[in-house]
Amino acid sequence: MISTSAPSKPILEVRDLRKEFQTNQGRLVAVAGVDFQIGESEIYGLVGESGSGKSTVGSVIVGMYPSNGGTVLFRGQDIDRPAAKRSRDLKRQIQMVFQDPGGSLNPRQTIRQILSLPLRLHCGLTGQALEAATADTIEKVGLSVSYLDKYPQVIGGGEKQLICIARALAPDPSFIVLDEPTSALDVSIQAKISNKLLELQEDLGLSYLFITHNLALVRNLTHRTAIMYLGQLCETATTEEFFAHPLHPYTQMLLASIPVMSEEEEAYKPTEVKSVGEIPNPIHRPSGCGFHTRCPFCMDRCRTVSPPVTEISPGHQVSCHLYGDSTRKEEAKCG
Repeated sequence: MISTSAPSKPILEVRDLRKEFQTNQGRLVAVAGVDFQIGESEIYGLVGESGSGKSTVGSVIVGMYPSNGGTVLFRGQDIDRPAAKRSRDLKRQIQMVFQDPGGSLNPRQTIRQILSLPLRLHCGLTGQALEAATADTIEKVGLSVSYLDKYPQVIGGGEKQLICIARALAPDPSFIVLDEPTSALDVSIQAKISNKLLELQEDLGLSYLFITHNLALVRNLTHRTAIMYLGQLCETATTEEFFAHPLHPYTQMLLASIPVMSEEEEAYKPTEVKSVGEIPNPIHRPSGCGFHTRCPFCMDRCRTVSPPVTEISPGHQVSCHLYGDSTRKEEAKCG
């Protein structure tokens, strides 16, 4: 487990979160003990490859299914239960934007119907008040009211995702889980969506859990960043510190693979660790450190002992034997 330094006023607290799924091949441990906190009006980045468990974390937070252990607190209230068992106000306050905008919009409904539904369900609006709120909601994401009578299949991917964002905004939430919200879009549209998300967060004081594999987006959007690998967090830091001083070999591997546009950016990339291999099957999780099968610095104890959590500097924590107390003691003996 690894935790971040506590925000001054957390809106969300996740403690030792665990989630397992039973499959035909065996027990799949998707989340294996995760700790973090997100502050009011904070954008928290959760980064990892496919299969790391990051989307499962978001799904538990919004109540798509309950955990198998741990605690999820929203403003101090335990919310670890399916959405159907949550209060109306809690469901209003916590919203989600999914990866595939086309798959999350009903093709048989107009944009007006899609946006008016949460306004009716969560806010109880009808008549002219509903019409006004629907128009205001779509305009918040930069689209005109002319879109309201269109169907999702006749608009572009970026516009679809803006509609999904508008739907999440409709009930006036305070916290939004963004699960790979730009990964299905081309680069130019990604920038537009990212800028709109940042603008909305600043204007409305929203808190985001921003789930992604795209470190370039994280650099420009998030206040703090956590790296997830095989169901656990391996490093957390402020985003500025994370890019300036990456510590975990997996973090360095990810950063080394980011495309850059200039020699200056290339100079900041780690050079010691190259991307090697693939994330193991979580059904057959390696013993010890989950990353040891890909790590160029693997030591004997990495194969059998889970690494400790070490705070390198305030708010910067890493789970790796390279930085643990035992490693420092051995180095001291050698010296």
